[in-house]
Amino acid sequence: MISSKIAREVFDHMWAGEGSAEAIVEARGLRQVSDTGALEALIARLIAANPGQAAAVREKPQAVGWFIGQVMRETGGKANPGAVNAIIKAKLGVSEEA
Repeated sequence: MISSKIAREVFDHMWAGEGSAEAIVEARGLRQVSDTGALEALIARLIAANPGQAAAVREKPQAVGWFIGQVMRETGGKANPGAVNAIIKAKLGVSEEA
């Protein structure tokens, strides 16, 4: 599975004649990161390094986007955003509906 951002990148490489989508994804290491263990470790590190931002998310759950952005930056945009959102909310004790 890949994100829409990565799909656009893959399409550009396909257009340039670099091969099939699957071959490009594998060759360039563009597969989406859905390994919850790896994502949980990264998120735990970000929460520990940013306690003020974590408190802000607990007060206003919509602020979770800041952490999602940090995870995406750390993973080069390859993290599964749905999984990231769920893990962050679980670690911060924020309702999934928020």
